[in-house]
Amino acid sequence: MGFHLAGHFAMVGRIDPAGFDWLRDNDWGKLVTYLPLRDVATSGESADIYGAWLASIDKRLQTADQDRNVIARDVLREIYFPSLSTELDESRLPAPTRVALANLDPRNVTLEPEYYRDIDPDLYYERKPLIWLWQMFDRSHLGANVDLGVKFRRLLAPYVFKRVGVNFKAFHFVEVSYGYNLEIGDDVVIHRNVHLDDRGGIRIGNRVSISDYAAVFSHTHSINEINEVTCVPTVIEDDVRITYGAVILAGVHVGAHGLVGARALATRDVRPYHVNVGMPAKSVRVKSIAPLEHQPDVNVPHED
Repeated sequence: MGFHLAGHFAMVGRIDPAGFDWLRDNDWGKLVTYLPLRDVATSGESADIYGAWLASIDKRLQTADQDRNVIARDVLREIYFPSLSTELDESRLPAPTRVALANLDPRNVTLEPEYYRDIDPDLYYERKPLIWLWQMFDRSHLGANVDLGVKFRRLLAPYVFKRVGVNFKAFHFVEVSYGYNLEIGDDVVIHRNVHLDDRGGIRIGNRVSISDYAAVFSHTHSINEINEVTCVPTVIEDDVRITYGAVILAGVHVGAHGLVGARALATRDVRPYHVNVGMPAKSVRVKSIAPLEHQPDVNVPHED
């Protein structure tokens, strides 16, 4: 799960578990022992089936003359209506079935970013079919399969994002806005139901973990005029942890090794190695691994 105990303890201003009766002795030891994660393999037959299917999709995506709308439509039709032949006379099907089939084609649906005037049509419409494919795959019975789902999203990511590093891992119901303004480094893990609003640009460094139900924004609205929108890049540096349900507002810079606690609202920058919690999020401690130059000077007051 994306929920981190350290992030939870940070909320209450305490990471040391010694004072918690329910985490005494062996319990805490077991939690530590279980890290890092176990290797879990699917059966050989299913792994071959998954691999062949993913390879066939990737081959079509790499073919220059392939229409991505058609690719997305075909893949989704195979997932949702595997028994329906492509040669079938669809006019004889019930109206709801025809609607459902039409809705699998990205050309027949609209997504929220299409209504925004700051969109780059060339960049967005190149990616829209694959954003729709990503979303509809997640809503299917295949989406909850962690092994297949991570590999499927990892396959699509280079075609959707501005940049993505190696070993990218996204769990189901991760959603992006534009896609082409999102940069992701190496060994990044994004857990379930995370919203990445890359309208103004999001840059995520290496080895970042973003927990379930977190949201990262890169645009904001005027408090006086709802149609007045400001887009500003949001930066999350290397080795940052954004824990359960945290919100990072537009323009915030989270420094390297920073941690934003569960349910926190980051309205200002998070300094490197600092643990910020609360609404609005403020620094409550500095990680013990921080170099001396990042350790706080108790004689110098500061604001977050």
